[in-house]
Amino acid sequence: MAGRSGGARDHRTGTKGTVRPFRTVRRHGLDLTMSDNLTRSLPPHTVRTVAGTTVVTPTGEIDLATAVPLTALLDSLTRGAHPDLVVDLTSVSFIDCAGLGALCRARNRVLDRAGRLRLVADGDSFSRVVRAAGLGGVFEMQPRLSDALPSPVVI
Repeated sequence: MAGRSGGARDHRTGTKGTVRPFRTVRRHGLDLTMSDNLTRSLPPHTVRTVAGTTVVTPTGEIDLATAVPLTALLDSLTRGAHPDLVVDLTSVSFIDCAGLGALCRARNRVLDRAGRLRLVADGDSFSRVVRAAGLGGVFEMQPRLSDALPSPVVI
């Protein structure tokens, strides 16, 4: 075959080069394997433990590209028995069906392991998205992080 020299051809630019579609990224002590394109779109987020509860705080947009690494993170955090997880969505400006899918997957994993998942969302916009998706009443939702944490934790 003509044109078969070393390296794969990038279908977008037509240039030859080495294709490395996946790599492992270490985030918050977890090894996540994902495509190079997704590693560039990782949403900034924090993971911390408050009074024995794991609190994940994503920021920015949770869409098709960023839901994949978020799902991997949530899978890692819900791996053990009796996970106690709070996802603080107050810094999320947009969420689509892929983001809702990541949250539903985390909810199912938590329930399968006799744990608890709470979502923190201030304002009505997230609640409207949840209701529009037919997920009203599915999630335990709180307006403030302090309401989602065990009493008498003060943050």
